[in-house]
Amino acid sequence: MRTSTDFSPLYRSFIGFDHLAGLIDKASRADKQSSYPPYNVELLAEDQYRITMAIAGFSEEELDIESKQNTLIVTGTKTSNASKAERKFLHQGIAERNFERKFQLGEHVKVIGAFVEHGLLSIDLEREIPEALKPRKIAINGKSLLQQRTSIGES
Repeated sequence: MRTSTDFSPLYRSFIGFDHLAGLIDKASRADKQSSYPPYNVELLAEDQYRITMAIAGFSEEELDIESKQNTLIVTGTKTSNASKAERKFLHQGIAERNFERKFQLGEHVKVIGAFVEHGLLSIDLEREIPEALKPRKIAINGKSLLQQRTSIGES
């Protein structure tokens, strides 16, 4: 049983935050995204993250990583089914199926690199806050800026 959440109070109270309510609504929907491949999301430092995905059986050429509109899309496409047809499995526990995994990125989060090691795909991310949005210290002077301007204009 799924219950729906009403976000209309947010729209009334928080001007300009309607995109956050949309993101929460999208995340709360029963998405049909499979749990394959399994992944971890790590916080490496204050503004650095790493997504690690278990991609056993995929080569670098069969993987595609795309970042667009605050969404990171990782796609794995198996190309060679001929070698699989020649092999006879008694048990196949390593899934070699195609996948697409989407991650919603926060504002100013950029992909800075990716690498494959020991069957794990690692994608490094970093939040780069523009200088205009960073907090800044305001110096306290003896006079207000308006008083300084008028005293300069009087002399």
